[in-house]
Amino acid sequence: MTTLIVPLLLIFIAFVLVSVLLSFIPVGLWISALAAGVNVGIFNLIGMRLRRVVPSKIVNPMIKGHKAGLAIATDQLEAHYLAGGNVDRVVNALIAAERAAIPLQFERAAAIDLAGRDVLQAVQMSVNPKVIETPVVSAVAQNGIELRVKAKVTVRANIDRLVGGAGEETVIARVGEGIVTSIGSSESHKAVLEKPELISQTVLAKGLDAGTAFEILSIDMADVDVGKNIGAQLQMDQAEADKRIAQAKAEERRAMAVAKEQEMKASVQEMRAKVVDAEAEVPKAMAQALREGRLGVMDYYNMQNILADTQMRGNIAQTGKTESGSDSLTKK
Repeated sequence: MTTLIVPLLLIFIAFVLVSVLLSFIPVGLWISALAAGVNVGIFNLIGMRLRRVVPSKIVNPMIKGHKAGLAIATDQLEAHYLAGGNVDRVVNALIAAERAAIPLQFERAAAIDLAGRDVLQAVQMSVNPKVIETPVVSAVAQNGIELRVKAKVTVRANIDRLVGGAGEETVIARVGEGIVTSIGSSESHKAVLEKPELISQTVLAKGLDAGTAFEILSIDMADVDVGKNIGAQLQMDQAEADKRIAQAKAEERRAMAVAKEQEMKASVQEMRAKVVDAEAEVPKAMAQALREGRLGVMDYYNMQNILADTQMRGNIAQTGKTESGSDSLTKK
């Protein structure tokens, strides 16, 4: 019995060791590489494990590239993988570029991928250009009429400028600026409506794709609408502002006139007070003259008679005016 347990135990230990060894060494992947004609050594696969590289992430793209006729070294793929790149996407981009006869080296594709751009999408965009639609751009012609324009920009990826080149937002901003400049230089909005292609020609002539990751193929005006009469609106706003200024100045002059009137009324009251004061001094002066003998009693009575006679004549004249006014009203 003991002689049977020992061999069985040895067989079990050997089976466990072989299972662990096979799980550490990707024998199946090595066999697939040999069958595809890719020269990857078993010790190289073990080294990938030790370098914390997933062997399938390297071997499968190498098989794909080898079948497509690409000469890619294992070290290049490992270095790109360790740098945080997408090896499979880079190989797919190289295959697509090879089929489309686009010159693209592995180092350039790896740099584009590490820069955060989709290198496969860039190659596809080089073959099949992309259409970028701009938002509505508002511009005003020289005659004050607003035009609202929406453009479609056809771009193609520029592989050489993908690293360090500006993106779609810059292209859209530059195209919008070109549209505003082109419409603003037009004497009338009618000229723009008659020939919208003039905007496209003017914008294309500016070389707006300089420094970007794209090459502008065409700019087409998708929609041109007439907006507000900005010139007339500005004139109305200016007229309204001038009217308010004039009203404010008129109100200021009226307030000054009212203040002046109040000052004059106060001055009149002050003069009347002075007259009243002066009239109050007359009886005192007459009494003083009587006491000093400079004015006789008869002189005083004569003066009183004259004043009474004057008052009577004034009352008679006032009564006559009242009666004549009543007669005229009765006749009417």
